Amino acid sequence: RYEPTQTDPSVTLQPPSAEHLFGTDKFGRDVLTRVVHATRLDLAIAASVAIGAFAIGSLVGGMAGYYGGSMDDVVMRGVDVIFAFPAFILAMAITGVLGDKVEYVIIAIGVAYIPYFIRLTRGEMLSVRTHQYAEAAISVGNPGWRVMFVHLLPNSLSPALVQMTLVFAWAILDAAGLAFLGLGITPPTAEWGVLVSEGAQRIITGEWWVWLFPGLAIVLAAFAFSLVGDGLRDITAREEN
Repeated sequence: RYEPTQTDPSVTLQPPSAEHLFGTDKFGRDVLTRVVHATRLDLAIAASVAIGAFAIGSLVGGMAGYYGGSMDDVVMRGVDVIFAFPAFILAMAITGVLGDKVEYVIIAIGVAYIPYFIRLTRGEMLSVRTHQYAEAAISVGNPGWRVMFVHLLPNSLSPALVQMTLVFAWAILDAAGLAFLGLGITPPTAEWGVLVSEGAQRIITGEWWVWLFPGLAIVLAAFAFSLVGDGLRDITAREEN
């Protein structure tokens, strides 16, 4: 019944109650409403990052592993350059250059994680292209692109699919971290990092609910997707064994 940007000066910094389950912030905005709306935004950012990085990284890594030669050398040197920087630091730099729009935040975080998928898919492609079914597909006259896209690439994606769930969790933390530092999503937009940043100003004065609930949302979401990733990794390992 509240809007995420709806202010009410008469109920500023109210603790959790029946009227406002998560309390209110310094502008009288309902914290629960803002946390719920922030959930949609943060999950959308994380999903866009994970899916985009998976699609681009798996394609580039698969081509590098299949064709090899100069393409592989160029791609892997680029990966090494990006890996020279921590993912969050690289995302900070890109966001600082591009700006604080949602799409720029997605691009910044996505670029930082594409190399993970490139390396995983390339390594898997180097393995599967030596299998007998790959040699059989080539021997019957299939063009190289068909062998790669139809026969080899689908069988090279298992590690990347597991990695995608982990990147989902990391992207949640990165998006919130950028917003907390003022480099990502900015107020008054409801975003978990923004809410924690606004609440951090209230730690000393005792209004714990302003930062606690969005902080818990970040931790629980990242932890949940990390558990999913670990579970998928265990399943994949058992199937391979």
